[in-house]
Amino acid sequence: QVQLVESGGGSVQAGGSLRLTCAGSVITPGIRCMAWFRQAPGKEREGIGTLYTVLGSTLYAASVKGRFTVSRDNAENTLMLQMNALEPEDTATYYCAAGPPSTRGGYCVFKEEAYKYWGQGTQVTVST
Repeated sequence: QVQLVESGGGSVQAGGSLRLTCAGSVITPGIRCMAWFRQAPGKEREGIGTLYTVLGSTLYAASVKGRFTVSRDNAENTLMLQMNALEPEDTATYYCAAGPPSTRGGYCVFKEEAYKYWGQGTQVTVST
């Protein structure tokens, strides 16, 4: 029922940066995990980064670790994805997701079935 809305996508050159935002109910009752997923045409959807709101812990996919950062604003109303050192392989539609706590070792999982609410996605294109 919760509708998440992503924004901030666009086209950038390799090595550039983008910041995606997800406007949604971070403090919605029952919501404890927030995540970013992405999907390229013809590819499976993959988890990029997660945030466990209880502990503030984040987890990243190996492909983006050190380049992407998941965070939330001070009011805890918006989920952020700061993307630096972008590569052509990062080209995809990026989705924000939220759900009840589904954790392992204090981190929200990457499994998409763990997330009940999804945004419509925002396109990110990285050129050479």
